[in-house]
Amino acid sequence: MYILGVSAFYHDSAACILKNGEIIAAVQEERFTRVKHDMRFPSNAILSCLKQAEISHHDIGLVAFYEKPFLKFERLLETYLAFAPRGFSSFSKAMPLWIKDKLFQKLTLISELDKVFNTTNVWEDKLLFSEHHLSHAASAFYPSPFQNAAILTMDGVGEWATTSLGVGDENNISIEKEIHFPHSLGLLYSAFTAYTGFRVNSGEYKLMGLAPYGEPKYYKKIKDNLIDIKDDGSFRLNMDYFNYCTGLTMTSNKFNSLFDGKPRKPESNISQKEMDMAASIQMLTEEVIIKLARDAAKTTGQKNLCLAGGVALNCVANGKLLKEAIFEDIWVQPAAGDAGGALGAALNIHYLYLGNSRPAVKTKDSMRGSYLGPEFKDDEIKKSLTELGARFEKLDESKIIETTANALANGMAIGWMQGRMEFGPRALGARSIIADPRSPKMQKQLNLKVKFRESFRPFAPSILSEELSDWFDLEVDSPYMLYVAQVIQKKQFKMTKDQESLFGIDKLNAERSQIPSVTHIDYSARIQTVHQDTNPKYHQLLNHFFKLTGCPILVNTSFNVRGEPIVCSTDDAFKCFMGTELDHLIVGNYFLNKHDQDDALNKSYKNKYKLD
Repeated sequence: MYILGVSAFYHDSAACILKNGEIIAAVQEERFTRVKHDMRFPSNAILSCLKQAEISHHDIGLVAFYEKPFLKFERLLETYLAFAPRGFSSFSKAMPLWIKDKLFQKLTLISELDKVFNTTNVWEDKLLFSEHHLSHAASAFYPSPFQNAAILTMDGVGEWATTSLGVGDENNISIEKEIHFPHSLGLLYSAFTAYTGFRVNSGEYKLMGLAPYGEPKYYKKIKDNLIDIKDDGSFRLNMDYFNYCTGLTMTSNKFNSLFDGKPRKPESNISQKEMDMAASIQMLTEEVIIKLARDAAKTTGQKNLCLAGGVALNCVANGKLLKEAIFEDIWVQPAAGDAGGALGAALNIHYLYLGNSRPAVKTKDSMRGSYLGPEFKDDEIKKSLTELGARFEKLDESKIIETTANALANGMAIGWMQGRMEFGPRALGARSIIADPRSPKMQKQLNLKVKFRESFRPFAPSILSEELSDWFDLEVDSPYMLYVAQVIQKKQFKMTKDQESLFGIDKLNAERSQIPSVTHIDYSARIQTVHQDTNPKYHQLLNHFFKLTGCPILVNTSFNVRGEPIVCSTDDAFKCFMGTELDHLIVGNYFLNKHDQDDALNKSYKNKYKLD
C-alpha cells in the first residue's frame, strides 16, 4: 500500500510517500515555491513524491496528516481563557482565521487534495490524523536502526505537548510522559532568538552559532527568574516574562527589564550582550536536554535513544549528549522539525493503525542518507541550461570528479548539484556549496560574497567516514550533520596571547586549526560523515581531493543565499550561481565556469542580489 504523509499550515510544510512502509520520497514545499519555510499546503511536494514513486493518485491507499486540528484549537481556546482578559487583541485576530480555515481543516485538506488531483469525493475515507508529537516520535523511531529505544521529542508546541518521552518497541510506540504548553524548551530558545534580533523558526541556528563568541553571564539570571528545572529535566516557565500565549511578541516588558533593554533590532550590529545571551541560553538548553535524557534512560530502561522535534536540530547539544554516554547509541531524525512530521504521520498509519510488522534489525537507518527528493536526468539538465543561456561543457564521470577536485584545491568556490535532493534543513552533498577547508579566508569569503549572511556563521566539514578519527573527536558516524565535536588536538593551532585577547567577531581572524574554514572559535565543527553507499559521487570527490591535498575534508554549506531555500532544480542552481561570486557550477556531469558566462546575463542576475 502507498501512504501519502502531509504536514502543513504552520511552517515547513512537506510531503512523503511510503510503499509498504518503505520510504520512497520526501520533500519540503519551499523547494518548489522558493518561499523559505513555506507553510502552505504542499501541492508541489505531493506531485514530486508521486512522480518519484512513479504512481498516480489512484494508487494512494491512505493519507496521513501530521497533527489533530481540533486538539490544537482546544489548546488555543483554553490558553486564551486562562490568561483572559489579557491577549484579547491577539484572540480577536486569531479566531476568525481558525473558524474560517483551521477548525474545519479536514474539509480544507480534502479540498486541497481535490485541487491537486482534480478529483471529487475521493479523500474523505482515506484521510487520517496523527498527533503532532506522536508524528515526531514515529519519524525518530521507525526509520532508526533500533528495534527498541527511548524516544525524546522536543519542539515549540504541537497540540498540547512541547516535550514527550516515549518508548519504541518493534512496531509499537507508547508515550510515557509529556510536558504541556505553555512550558516549552523550544519556545524558550525561540524567545531568546527573537530578543537577540533573529527570526523565530529560522534564526535559532544563528543563535546556536553565536553562542561560542560569548560567556554564559546570564545563565544564573535565566535559571533564577525564567525557568524552574527539576532533577528529571521537567520544567516550568515563569510566564510573566513571556508574551507568546496571548500577545504578538515572544517576550514581555518584564523580560526586557530583566535583561536591561529592548530586543536588538534585526540587521543592527551584534554586541557582546547578544553573544553572552546566546551562550547562556545554549548552556541552559544543554542542561535540560541532558537531564531529560538521564530520566529517559532511568524511566524506560532502554539502551538506545531516538530524537526528533525542532530542538533535536541543536547539534551542539546533541554533541554534548553523546559525550555524556547516557545511552549506548543515539539516532536523530535528519528532518527533525515539522517537515519530518509528514513522514512520522505516514509511518504511524503503517505501523500503529494498520499493525504492520517492522523489518528485522538493520545496521543502518532506512532514510537512504536523507536523499529523498527529486533528481534530474542529463537531458533535463542540458535542456534547462540551454534555455537559460548558460555556457557549459559535459564531462564524463571521472573527468568531472578530477576537474572539480582540482578547482577546489586551487581555492575555487563551487556550486555542487548531484542526484536526489536532501530531505531536511541540511545540505548533505547533493545541493551544496563546497570549498577547500584549509583556506583561512574561505569562511568569511563564502559568508559575505556567496551566502550574503552574518560573518560569524560557521560552516560544516564533510569528511570521508573512513578518516573521521584522524580529524575529529567523534566516535560515531554523523551522516546528517547533527553532531558537533572538537577538532583533535594535533590538528589544532595554539593561540598566541594577541589572538586570545581578540574580542567578539574579531576572534574569527585567528587561524585555529589545519582546517580553519570549518573550525569554530571553540575548536568545534558540525560534522558530516560521507559514505560510499549513500552518496558515491560525493564520496568519490572527497577521495580525489584527499589524494591531491592530503585533506579528506571539504567545506559544505547549503546551496542557497540568505533568505532563500536550498536550490532544487537546475534553474535554481544556475540562478544562484550567477547571482553570487561562485567560481564554478557542477550539475550532474555538466561543468560551468563563471568567466565563460555572458556578461549581460551575469550582470542581470547579480542585480537581483544588489552586488557591486
